Amino acid sequence: MSMITTRRSLLAAALLTAFAAPQIPSAAVAAPRPATASPAEVPAPATRAPIGTKSLHLVDTSRPDPWKPSAGHRELMVTLWYPALPSAGPKAPYVSKELAKKFLGSEDAAGVRTHATLNAPVAPKARPLVVLSPGFGMSRLTLTALGEDLASRGYAVAAVDHTYEAPVEFPGGRMEDCLLCAKPDAGSIVPNRAKDISFVLDRLTAPGSGLRVDRDRIGVAGHSIGGASAVEAARTDRRVKAAVNMDGNFFAEPSKDLNRPVLLLGAQRAGDKENRKDWEQTWRHLTGWKRWLDVGQGGHLTFTDGPWLVERFGLPSTVDPKDAPVAFGTLKADRATALTRAYVSAFFDRHLRGVPRPLLERPSAAYPEVAFLK
Repeated sequence: MSMITTRRSLLAAALLTAFAAPQIPSAAVAAPRPATASPAEVPAPATRAPIGTKSLHLVDTSRPDPWKPSAGHRELMVTLWYPALPSAGPKAPYVSKELAKKFLGSEDAAGVRTHATLNAPVAPKARPLVVLSPGFGMSRLTLTALGEDLASRGYAVAAVDHTYEAPVEFPGGRMEDCLLCAKPDAGSIVPNRAKDISFVLDRLTAPGSGLRVDRDRIGVAGHSIGGASAVEAARTDRRVKAAVNMDGNFFAEPSKDLNRPVLLLGAQRAGDKENRKDWEQTWRHLTGWKRWLDVGQGGHLTFTDGPWLVERFGLPSTVDPKDAPVAFGTLKADRATALTRAYVSAFFDRHLRGVPRPLLERPSAAYPEVAFLK
């Protein structure tokens, strides 16, 4: 799997984002960073409804860790965002200094402000649940803008870190590195992530989880291989009613059909023979409601926090500037965030809430960057 020629490969995805695993060297020259006179913040959510957040450390005692059996049971870190009661508590930090340095190569992002109140009381009423899975080599923090936005629209949201597939910080400051970054295997990663997602659903739908979840309205969305894993979770777990794949290759043709709603939201795939073929072979096995949308001006990181992080702090030193168009495209950060939020929320509104969304039926003048391929 070539880092140069396969631009959406597992390894290239990690490198091109600049949020690369530290085990992989780069000879790129550091790019200048813009001045940061005022505090940076996550793009504001769609509504001003109060949202809360908390982190969970979960241990799956039913299975050993597949990537490091000597570590014992599988451990996961999860960030929750949810509709909350008004609270005067502090806003949650975007990232700790330790993880910012480990994952982003700089402590700059540790000063970023979020919009969710830390440990705010959960608002009454059971909510639809959306689980988010990040790309390979990527932290769950890179889906914060999407997670906060969905919570502001009334969803309970859980973003999962898949341990040993990216740097993960556990309580007490323990940091686990990306063990798989030097030798990724999509054939093993996708089914294991689906198991991670099912375990998270077990915990969040159980009594006493602390989160009010409507067990009949559950969706999964993911970026890159997290997107392939979201579709796999819908295939293997009947509780998952709908799935979104944000620019993630499947790498192999599925063994059986999936009769669940699926949104494929990609970037630069219309004229990319290799990556278009990957989605084509899965498309014919999606037998439920489905859409294939493409952002021609976008890049592989368009659907994450990457664009606004780079716009605010500059291109990280681990990325060669000539690779930036593949990772980020030419789309401005505010447009990348807006269209990602609009189409993902419209999809879940339709399939988890039964609310019609014309945005999914035809091209929109509000989002001319998005083309309907299928």
